[in-house]
Amino acid sequence: MNRYLLLFSFFVSSIVVPFVGCYNAKLQKGPLVESTNVEDDYNINDRSWWRFKGLVMQSKDVVGGDRTSSSSSSHLRKVINVNDYGACGDGGDASSNTQAFEKAWQTACSSGKTILLVPKGNIYQLKPIRFSGPCKSDIQVQIEGTIEATDEASDYYSNDSKYWLVFDNVKKLLVHGGGTIDGNGKIWWQKSCKRDKTLALTFSNCSNLRVENLYISNAQQMHVRIQGCKNVIASGINVTAPGDSPNTDGIHVTNSHNVQISDSVIGTGDDCISIVSGSKNILATNITCGPGHGISIGSLGKGNSEAYVSGVTVKRAQISGTTNGVRIKTWQGGSGLASYIQFKHIVMENVTNPILIDQNYCDKPNKSCPKQVI
Repeated sequence: MNRYLLLFSFFVSSIVVPFVGCYNAKLQKGPLVESTNVEDDYNINDRSWWRFKGLVMQSKDVVGGDRTSSSSSSHLRKVINVNDYGACGDGGDASSNTQAFEKAWQTACSSGKTILLVPKGNIYQLKPIRFSGPCKSDIQVQIEGTIEATDEASDYYSNDSKYWLVFDNVKKLLVHGGGTIDGNGKIWWQKSCKRDKTLALTFSNCSNLRVENLYISNAQQMHVRIQGCKNVIASGINVTAPGDSPNTDGIHVTNSHNVQISDSVIGTGDDCISIVSGSKNILATNITCGPGHGISIGSLGKGNSEAYVSGVTVKRAQISGTTNGVRIKTWQGGSGLASYIQFKHIVMENVTNPILIDQNYCDKPNKSCPKQVI
């Protein structure tokens, strides 16, 4: 086995993304955006970056007070314990637990400044569930125990079968507690990796979101999906799944702005972090990645679509035992732009493809995707 250590830093001001291969002279549909001044990690001319920079530098708790004061301020909040609504860990059936969690959420969401508590020492099996906002006030979800997905495939055959745990349209949400979210994904990995699969934990259309100090394991498909969100801080996340578990991305960011991912350990069967179209101002720092496919921008442009990603910085990462290190992957036939991309202070060990820019991406065995042009 070849083992090596690679320390590198490079900056991509802009990549025109024709998604048809580097040899093709037809580079883009839209105009090329020229490079402007970049201060530290982002374009300083972007007002949204200044707002995000203030959010990160101040490190204020999105649910009120200083970032370090979550526990000290808890006594000011009403605690909604899922057990008081009928949830039963270590023996309770999934249907009853799911109904109890729904009732507890409805109470917490409709009240002012509450904590939804999943107590320590219990394992709660849940069917697919959606925690919907808007809520009356900011809200905390404190997961100290374990939430486990039901292994009954029929539970997921509904209109919402793509998702297991969803937080939707919630502002000023903090999810933390040191507990575990277990996707129980073995039954899904045995099937096609592109079919009949469920996303473990999804945050959809949330703003001022913090996700901290959680263990997330064995997702059915992606472990954490951040979609359509703004102003997100995710830190202290430990994501684990077997290296051969298919399509189990660690943290997947799509169509989201101002996202900081830090101080996290991610090892799965797919990308540790994947960032796809519509995402802007993404900062990933102090990431330990492996096993898996590395840290990726893309894939972009599938199905002849347009895709745009800008302002992505990955720094101070350790990547080991992965197929790729840092990667930008685009489909042939698509169009768009990936700009202001920085990878710096990356340490790699035993990585097959340390740096990869692939404009002919194909996710099928033996690269059997048909040739496409714009």
